[in-house]
Amino acid sequence: MISFEEIKKSFLVSLWFMFLTFPIMVIRVNTIYQKVEWRWENMLFIGIGSFFLSFVWRYLMKRKEMGKKKESDTLEAKVSFKQRLFEEPRLYLPALAAISIFALVFPFIFSLYQTNIMINALIYVMLGLGINIVVGLAGLLDLGYVAFYAVGAYAYGLLHYHFGLNFWLVLPIGAGIGTIFGILLGYPVLRLRGDYLAIVTLGFGEIIRLILENWNAFSFGPSGIANIPRPSLFGIQLSLYDATTFIYFVMIGLVIFTIFVVNRLQNSRIGRAWIALREDEIACQAMGIDRTKTKLTAFALGATWAGMAGVVFAAKTTFINPASFTIWESILILCVVVLGGMGSIIGVIFGALVLILLPEYLRAFSEYRMLVFGSVLVLMMVFRPGGIISEVRRTYKFKAAEK
Repeated sequence: MISFEEIKKSFLVSLWFMFLTFPIMVIRVNTIYQKVEWRWENMLFIGIGSFFLSFVWRYLMKRKEMGKKKESDTLEAKVSFKQRLFEEPRLYLPALAAISIFALVFPFIFSLYQTNIMINALIYVMLGLGINIVVGLAGLLDLGYVAFYAVGAYAYGLLHYHFGLNFWLVLPIGAGIGTIFGILLGYPVLRLRGDYLAIVTLGFGEIIRLILENWNAFSFGPSGIANIPRPSLFGIQLSLYDATTFIYFVMIGLVIFTIFVVNRLQNSRIGRAWIALREDEIACQAMGIDRTKTKLTAFALGATWAGMAGVVFAAKTTFINPASFTIWESILILCVVVLGGMGSIIGVIFGALVLILLPEYLRAFSEYRMLVFGSVLVLMMVFRPGGIISEVRRTYKFKAAEK
């Protein structure tokens, strides 16, 4: 039931928005004809729009509060449904088969541009699953994850430039270098947590970028490295279309491999140690879990996938420079995990596809893309803080043996 108090509050909000946006939306100075134009119709749109959005916001917040009261009754039903969805073959096998067929025929039924976009999305799926180990499972806020991505890309560029190594040789080398840099970052931050950890990892990412940008003798500075070869097939050099299609299938294989390994890690002893570390670090240490080993393992394994993704990125673009590895890339990768669902493999995949594919397909609204992006994140944090597909919290039940 709509109350007069709610209408009054929404009306006051609309007046406040009209006041705040008056100088920007109404007044426009025409410097050519040297006169001031008054756009009063914009004020009307702002007032109606803010009144409507405020009313909808209050309605959604009320629904959220009502939902919290019923949450205890429906939580068990939701968890059981998710478990059934991902554990019963008759439910997930048809969907998995349809996705597999679509993925196999995608580069043959869509254009080269669409295939390139999908490769970008798959790279971010791989990056999202990597940072999900650090942030989603271990609970360590890493804002410098793009540094490992840059290390992998530059590993391929520099090793090919100086030693002529090809993609297949550098792919495991890039993963190994990423692991080493993950350990190097992990040691100084073992005693840090929360905001302090985020600031240190942010600084680490900026240090790597500035080194690549200013050490010209080593990384060629802002000019970057060009003419990086794409992967070959048994030594056969492919055309642009064939090479792009081949990279697409390479990424499909790497994503499947990443999903398999991350899923096995999540269900292993070290995965349970990460989750315990995320929930309560003090209790985790009191239970006998080696905190140092657990944190270093999370940083090292998370950086491994970023190193491999960096190698693929360098092979796809054939050109890299420090401008491709800014702090905004780290934020975007982190948003993939937060939007999709921290700790949820399916959620991270879905979040990466949404954040990478939608902006490309909404280029017609390029002026409003970031506005929509910010609005979606705000709504997600308010109404669904667990992400689009939140992690199913595992419960262990002990039943008495039947006599």
